[in-house]
Amino acid sequence: MLKHRDRHQRGRRGRLAWPNPYTGAAVPLRSQQSKAAFFTRCVEDALAQIADHCPGALAAMDVGIEDVPTVTASWVGERVPLAAAISPTPTTHGQVVLFRRPLERRARTREGLRILVFRTIVEQLGDATGIPVDEIDPHGHREDD
Repeated sequence: MLKHRDRHQRGRRGRLAWPNPYTGAAVPLRSQQSKAAFFTRCVEDALAQIADHCPGALAAMDVGIEDVPTVTASWVGERVPLAAAISPTPTTHGQVVLFRRPLERRARTREGLRILVFRTIVEQLGDATGIPVDEIDPHGHREDD
């Protein structure tokens, strides 16, 4: 029998999953997705859902992600912005930038983060493009569920 040391009562050390006894291959451990990767997936899912309902809202818009907002003179107050939007012009595309860390801090769960990201994108697209929010999100996911 193998003896494992238990230093400082922190539990067993070493492998947590032994190889499969039939194949000899290592058992893959399921790892949780990183916060940044999950946030990116939330944004992609929200954009896909918006593209299904109102593709015109994304026609001349670029959507990006930044970790935190930069401090500018126009940002005064105690509230940290969740996103920023620039309206499109005839020569340039509009931009929506989501700030990952403030959005993560406002959401209590991963499902809450998914909903908050969707609502934030819908509101920013509505402000930047002038398309009503009800047209971008006809199912009304912006209301409390």
